[in-house]
Amino acid sequence: MQDIKKPKVKKSNEEWRQELSDYEYQITREAATEAPFTGEYTNTKTTGTYVCRCCGEPLFSSDTKYDSGSGWPSFYEPVDYENVETKVDRSLFMVRTEAMCSNCDAHLGHVFPDGPMPTGQRWCINSASLKLQASAKETDSE
Repeated sequence: MQDIKKPKVKKSNEEWRQELSDYEYQITREAATEAPFTGEYTNTKTTGTYVCRCCGEPLFSSDTKYDSGSGWPSFYEPVDYENVETKVDRSLFMVRTEAMCSNCDAHLGHVFPDGPMPTGQRWCINSASLKLQASAKETDSE
């Protein structure tokens, strides 16, 4: 059976600006970075799936979230590596690996090779790039 790749979400800057707050737009469409320890999901312990704020693509599970001490939500792997893309980021006089949503090209954050096992990766993600879909169990207990 042949893999059918879904088309990317393509919107104009004006359309994105209508759907996102100014802050969310800066983070996701202009590759800005939240100040550390300020994001909505930095210390969240709620179980569920973190999806792309822009398009709803499933990105990370709370099962892979951990406290890296960096000040940003950190995960040791995405839900599916096909849902994220990476590229070399040479901004700010350093070389890093930028993480983006593969469905809409939203800037998510960066990936570093200093995470825990089993992957050794630290996906350091801006809260403004994410929405948390709480698990049914978590929702029932609230």
